[in-house]
Amino acid sequence: MAGGPPQTDLVAMGRLGVDLYPLQDGVGLEDVRTFGKYLGGSAANVTVAAARHGLRAALVSRVGEDPFGRYLLRELADLGVDPRFVCVDPALKTPITFCEIFPPDHFPIYFYREPKAPDLNVAPDDLDLEAVRGARIFWVTVTGLSREPSRAAHHAALTARGRTPHTVVDLDYRPVFWPEPGEATAQIARVLETATVAVGNREECEVAVGETEPDRAADALLERGVELAIVKQGPKGVLARTAEETVEVPPYAVDVVNGLGAGDAFGGALCHGLLSGWDLERVLRFANVAGAIVAGRRECSTAMPATAEVEAQLPGDG
Repeated sequence: MAGGPPQTDLVAMGRLGVDLYPLQDGVGLEDVRTFGKYLGGSAANVTVAAARHGLRAALVSRVGEDPFGRYLLRELADLGVDPRFVCVDPALKTPITFCEIFPPDHFPIYFYREPKAPDLNVAPDDLDLEAVRGARIFWVTVTGLSREPSRAAHHAALTARGRTPHTVVDLDYRPVFWPEPGEATAQIARVLETATVAVGNREECEVAVGETEPDRAADALLERGVELAIVKQGPKGVLARTAEETVEVPPYAVDVVNGLGAGDAFGGALCHGLLSGWDLERVLRFANVAGAIVAGRRECSTAMPATAEVEAQLPGDG
């Protein structure tokens, strides 16, 4: 992976796979008749969301040497994401993810990543450290710390970057990827030594710092060294805290279709707001609305809204 652009707006590292989402709601997978095929994976979705806001986004990941891998490389490019840092793994198959859709708040998800997903096979030697250091935002997710050599690659990238502004860790904890929560907690502790921004929901904050109450969770994240702690509270809105200020914004109401992509839309919008130099309240309001828009749609990646659509729905802005 040589020759990465030193001024890419966003370099994200992590999951990439194919989402096969049912086109029927309120039924289990055993009764679904038809599916839609979409690009998926949390880190990949964040880059797509950021690209919809005009950011130059690139993804560090891997796919299998198979038709689904070819589809993902093409889809990344079509959705405006630079795929040059996505390697093709000669041995592992491109992962597939299914979900069930039971609006408004039940969306079971099933990952097919055995024996191992290619994105967890990213190794330190795969990295373009110049691109990592030069990115205006570097985004990693906790899932990438769950297996080697991806774990070593993440730590190598974060070490090379140092405590550079806008080094973001998405707490993104999913129990299915870890043998037990304590191992995730230990790995997160290492990442928080270099991250400047941490983003997670209350359950993810509990794994990271042992707190679910939003104010205490934000304080605990700041005590670990981050400069901006963001705690997503679902239907209760979102709280963000720095050493100087605390901002809390209410939820944005929407008829939920599929809530699985909302957090990634929030992440891409967060990147846009941070790089735009907005005040923290505007950043959170913008990201909140972006997440809500995607929660009102079936798919994730191709559902990401453009800037104008989010701004048109900002309370008090339109």
